[in-house]
Amino acid sequence: MDMKTVADKGLVLLGCGKMGSAMLQGWLADGLPAASVWVKDPYPNDFVQNSGVHVNADLPAQPAIVIIAVKPQMMADALPTLAAMGNGDTLFVSVAAGISIATYEQMLGAATPIVRAMPNTPAAVGKGISAIVGNGPAGDIGLRAAEGLLQAVGQVVRLEHEGQMDAVTGVSGSGPAYVFHMIETLAAAGEAQGLPAELAMALAKATVAGAGALAEIAEETPEQLRINVTSPNGTTQAGLDELMDPQSGLPPLMQRTVGAAALRSKELANG
Repeated sequence: MDMKTVADKGLVLLGCGKMGSAMLQGWLADGLPAASVWVKDPYPNDFVQNSGVHVNADLPAQPAIVIIAVKPQMMADALPTLAAMGNGDTLFVSVAAGISIATYEQMLGAATPIVRAMPNTPAAVGKGISAIVGNGPAGDIGLRAAEGLLQAVGQVVRLEHEGQMDAVTGVSGSGPAYVFHMIETLAAAGEAQGLPAELAMALAKATVAGAGALAEIAEETPEQLRINVTSPNGTTQAGLDELMDPQSGLPPLMQRTVGAAALRSKELANG
């Protein structure tokens, strides 16, 4: 499904908070006509209202794509209005956490093309990463269409099966919060060593952002990048001896952190 098909038949965005707005901004910048987009949201922000898209207007009967971006607890109210589009050619792409493809198939019909996606909050600045998986009716065409839309806000990876989505939630879906907390704790540690709070925070933010950017573009692995900045018996080595301790350091803590998030994702999916 190409952009012309989407432009001709229309795209519906159900829910337009920060994630929906970031995607919409990317699509419009990539040339999708505003007149081809319908947004349904009870509280549309200024960007949406001034973008030229249809806001809370009657939807096309069979749009090319419906993006479901409402909060999971709002799903039961939102989906009945879309049920008539099910079992047809309309591709449904869900970025709502914790809702399985099977749940959508029950609501919309088993023959409905459905792609489930898990983006993360850096999508708001075009630095997100989204994992996607589709059902049989979606096929490769549906996955490629979803990839094209989600690439407007960052990278896209395909999963082998939907069972991997809980682990994705624990790593990249929830992961930005772990990194934000690392910035907090790194700054607090600097403050404890005598730095002014504002300076410690500026150093921590820039260090984490810079290291992440370097890790993304470097040909070396993160392990090699770590080794590159670690002089034997130097200051970095002294710090890493604490951080990398197999009993009390970051490795077991991160295993528990991601495990807890993945378990909670499973629990939410099972109601």
